[in-house]
Amino acid sequence: MAKFVVVDLETTGHSPKKGDKIIEIGMVTIEDGVITDQYKSFIHPEQPIPSFISQLTGIQDKDVQGAPLFDEIVDDVMSRLEGAYFVAHHVEFDLGFLNYAIQEVTGKQLTMPVLDTVELARILMPQAPGYKLGQLAEYFKVSHKDPHRALADAFVTGEILLKLLHKAKGLPYETLSHLLQLEGKLKSDVSELLQGVVNEKAFSVHDDSEMDLYRGIAVRKQEDPNENNDEPQEGFAPFLEHTFKENGYLHKYMERYEDREGQREMATTIYDAFQSHSHALIEAETGTGKSLGYLIPSLYEAVMTGERIVVSTHTTQLQSQLIEKELPFLQKSMPFSFKAALLKGKQHYLSLKKFEHELFSPTADNYDVVLTKAMILVWLTETTTGDRDEIQLPSSGQIFWRKVSAEAENVDPKSSWYRLSFYQRAKKRAQKANIIVTNHSLLCTDIIRSNGLISSYKKIIVDEAHHLEASAAKHFGLRLDYITIQYLINEMGGNQKGDWMYNMLSSYPELSMRLDLSKWDQYMQNIREEADELFRYIFSYVIQKHNAEISLNDVGRFQYRYQKEQEDPSAWRTIEEMTHRVSFYLRDAIQFLHHCKQYITMAETSNEAMRWTEDISMYMERLETIIDGLRILLIEDQANLVKWIELEAYGAKNAVFLYSEPIEIASMLAEHFFNKKESVILTSATLTMKDSFSFMLKRLGLSKEETIQYKIPSPFKYEEQVQLLIPNDFPSVKYGDQESFIHATCEAIYSLATVTEGRMLVLFTSYDMLKKTYYVMKELMEQEEFMLIAQGISSGSRTRLKKNFQAFDRSILFGTSSFWEGVDIPGEDLTSLVIVRLPFQPPDHPVYEAKSQALKESGKNAFMELSLPNAVLRFKQGFGRLIRSSSDRGIVLVCDDRIMKAKYGKYFLDSIPDLPVHFESTTTLMKKAQDWL
Repeated sequence: MAKFVVVDLETTGHSPKKGDKIIEIGMVTIEDGVITDQYKSFIHPEQPIPSFISQLTGIQDKDVQGAPLFDEIVDDVMSRLEGAYFVAHHVEFDLGFLNYAIQEVTGKQLTMPVLDTVELARILMPQAPGYKLGQLAEYFKVSHKDPHRALADAFVTGEILLKLLHKAKGLPYETLSHLLQLEGKLKSDVSELLQGVVNEKAFSVHDDSEMDLYRGIAVRKQEDPNENNDEPQEGFAPFLEHTFKENGYLHKYMERYEDREGQREMATTIYDAFQSHSHALIEAETGTGKSLGYLIPSLYEAVMTGERIVVSTHTTQLQSQLIEKELPFLQKSMPFSFKAALLKGKQHYLSLKKFEHELFSPTADNYDVVLTKAMILVWLTETTTGDRDEIQLPSSGQIFWRKVSAEAENVDPKSSWYRLSFYQRAKKRAQKANIIVTNHSLLCTDIIRSNGLISSYKKIIVDEAHHLEASAAKHFGLRLDYITIQYLINEMGGNQKGDWMYNMLSSYPELSMRLDLSKWDQYMQNIREEADELFRYIFSYVIQKHNAEISLNDVGRFQYRYQKEQEDPSAWRTIEEMTHRVSFYLRDAIQFLHHCKQYITMAETSNEAMRWTEDISMYMERLETIIDGLRILLIEDQANLVKWIELEAYGAKNAVFLYSEPIEIASMLAEHFFNKKESVILTSATLTMKDSFSFMLKRLGLSKEETIQYKIPSPFKYEEQVQLLIPNDFPSVKYGDQESFIHATCEAIYSLATVTEGRMLVLFTSYDMLKKTYYVMKELMEQEEFMLIAQGISSGSRTRLKKNFQAFDRSILFGTSSFWEGVDIPGEDLTSLVIVRLPFQPPDHPVYEAKSQALKESGKNAFMELSLPNAVLRFKQGFGRLIRSSSDRGIVLVCDDRIMKAKYGKYFLDSIPDLPVHFESTTTLMKKAQDWL
């Protein structure tokens, strides 16, 4: 059995070349699967330890005073490593740092096999939620009591290593054999270890009853869903009574069950809407428990009638919650059995057929692609869905995924691939399910294409329904940019070994003799150059039109709405000519592909031929889509479309994004969705303004008379749980004095954070203001008094930022756009919410501008009909972040006094629950906050 030495270092920084030093080393020796030795030592770095390192590790200057220098322990360290694998979590860092220090002292370097537990975990645990040491410790249920201390981290890394090696031993022979083929490109020297396991398996009988083996790839066996056989034995009213009463169906399986009146009301309203074939708008405020409120009547109706019901959500987070938590709970507690299925777009599912081809193709893969192939091989032995959301692909792995996704999969129902197609299985599960859970994106694709991706349905629940209009507009609209065109050209490739086009023509030597490949290369070059020139020209045109100061949106882009009749005629003629040239060369490429397809179809009918023709069809379709997009976006003039250009203001000169959306979506939704369905139930916590649904009815194209409207108030006692504070002494940002407003905001945030000990979420309407506020706060605070975590400044996704916020005691989280909703921070982790400005959309946003113009032209007030309702709904979303349970308490500080002073301010206050409102000086408010808390 091999010997492993797990090493972890704590250092003064990341770069030994810049003079950073080791301050602590921890080493754990593992032999025969058991920890046989441990070693730790402080090391004097001969320099002060930076304060942020002391904060992270707890190691102070006094701890290393009197500790040995590295040259005093180097021999001991090297002797322990002799004859062992060097193991570390991020091996490049620890080994690199250690080697630098050893070289300085001895002139030598360590040369030994290495194992990186990050890499091994990615490959062997592809479904882990993250690969930081703490995340893996939590995933493996390994106790990690002293993070960021060398010996504790080495111990945890050692425990994780043993679990990973155990996992490797359990993998099928075929999977291990493929991993061995990929091993050469990995950081970890796993070939001997894997070869040992492969040799053992080659001569032993192993149980493969859980695996399907096809063309040398091991895939977890799938169970076919059975038909349902039982249904509710009682009418809806008694069923509902039995569901919600004490010791009823729900109570039996739920800890701390609360009977929520709102849930009953919601369930009854939905059931009534189903029976009367009506549409309904139901606002269910925070705390209603709306997921169960709509699932219970939907399940009853679906099982009783034998018709499937669709549930659509906007976020994948809610989708996962329904599939992983709510529906399994109901499967246990309901008095009848039912089936639920999750359905996503084709691009979410792996195509085994395409993956097999890529696995064996002789291309020169980069590290990320090799890592992705290895992850997918192991994941195939675990997954029952083939859904890419289950695994965390590395960055270039996303590009590889496009090659192997089911997006262009066209499988013959008679072939073995059909039986193994994840997408076909997902469709089959959906066809046999009572409830199909999907997302707004797939729902809108389904509405537009009318091709029944989601099996036919008459009744649907649309949760997070305030997003439906924007999702539909996006799907009825278009988006095109240079990068998409460039990516497609690179993906098809040319006369280079390993390129798709080269490989295809190599498979048919006679075809490559008939067709001149240099012509294809010329087409690709022409498209690349002409598209580059077109997008550069658009960039310079927009910049010249707007040579004034460019105002950037939340993602650092500048937006310009263009209307053909108002553009410079000669410049626009040039844009149209250039567009025609790009389209001309795209057509040449399509023609070339058409000849290839014709030849292959006539030459043979093998699986291989079918795979090539599928690929060709997919690429022809994508090229056609670009031609159509260019025509609609730059040539045609359509009255109901708003078109705009976004520039990466500080990016490449061809970083130009073209967009179009319908100005008005209501009539399209009415025609293609509401008029075709028996019952559409739209629900959300934010559908009304001042208790009226009229804004939402208009936006979505629903008839007031024919739509049930129902509002369910929150069960929370806001008057006891929340105080709303509005300062009356802030400088007005209205007159352009943004700097003074930001300083006043920072002082208020700082004062309130001192009262609440951090635990604060600050919501902004502009990324620019967020950034400025963040840096002023940094200056205002005493060193690291509060942990500031800011979207776009601190690295990580929204979920990661939220977790970091919860991990620190005194922290403040700055967020914009996506943080106004869907962020749940219950309990004491969040005590105060700051809303910096009322969330009005910038008046120059292209879509808002076009909608306003259309409203004004029809004699309506754009502010009252569009701007105000949108801002109120957004405000309600933001307000809803604070109180997530009946035991939460907190303070909301709104820095924008328009909520009290402007005529329209009452619309905001009247749209949130009744609660104490204080409009006084900042000093008085802080005193009140302290007394109340």
